[in-house]
Amino acid sequence: MKIDRLIGILSILLQKKTVTAPYLAEQFEVSRWTINRDIEVLCKAGIPIVTMQGAKGGISIMENYKMERTLLTNREMQDILAGLRSLDSINGANRYGRLMEKLSAGSSDFMTGNQSILIDLSSWYKDSLAPKIEQIRDGIDEGICLEFHYYSPRGTADRKIEPYYLIFRWSSWYVWGWCIERKDFRLFKLNRMDKLRLTGESFEKREVPLPDFNTEQIFPGGIQVKAIFEPDCRWRLVEEFGTGCYQEQPDGRLLFQADYTNKENLMTWLMTFQDQVTLLEPEEIRKELLETLERMLARNRFAAST
Repeated sequence: MKIDRLIGILSILLQKKTVTAPYLAEQFEVSRWTINRDIEVLCKAGIPIVTMQGAKGGISIMENYKMERTLLTNREMQDILAGLRSLDSINGANRYGRLMEKLSAGSSDFMTGNQSILIDLSSWYKDSLAPKIEQIRDGIDEGICLEFHYYSPRGTADRKIEPYYLIFRWSSWYVWGWCIERKDFRLFKLNRMDKLRLTGESFEKREVPLPDFNTEQIFPGGIQVKAIFEPDCRWRLVEEFGTGCYQEQPDGRLLFQADYTNKENLMTWLMTFQDQVTLLEPEEIRKELLETLERMLARNRFAAST
């Protein structure tokens, strides 16, 4: 990508006193003509680049510019490179790894081996998720509408959106876009999308508000939960809700209290603990949970008898 190459060229120029066009062409695997054009683009962007002819000539940035704009520190560059590497974990490609090598050219301190932060954004759905991310990025970059079949708690529907942001949040990927049907901005979870495609229909970009990530806005309807867990469940409660979510009782059991946002998810979550939990409140959900378990028991007994 051109922007990747421009960033890489600028990084090398900031790290090296002088470089030649053939050197840059070899580093980025492009022609000298392409490098010359990139240098022109950087100059138009306000970067004071100087070119000198002759045996000791080459391409450099004005000394005063480098003195006024100090290079990123080692730690700052490592953080940037860690972020770039994490993007490769989404689809198993090495696109950003190659960019990382170019950014770190001329400074071995920034090479991969010295990285102390490793971020892996991959998931069990990598095979289906990676193509969706690529399509959504194309739609955002090129201003093209997306269509997909969407599964939600309210049912399934075909949606068309103007995509604006690709978001990683709550351990999942989302796209934030203008929904043509709802005539409003909506957040869509990628794992719930099917038959995603670029429509070829371009759109004029709008003023886009950032999504409100307040949990109460995304998941309305808090449920006050009180339950007793056996001591063996402590690690899961700490992992999912933190150390302040329970009080240890005299008998060693754990009194859990927290806000939950969805009744169905709460019931499913409680059932994963099997006989290690007793739901105290809300009473109506306890009754519904008991009825659900009785129906499951009846169905499995019937299946076993046939």
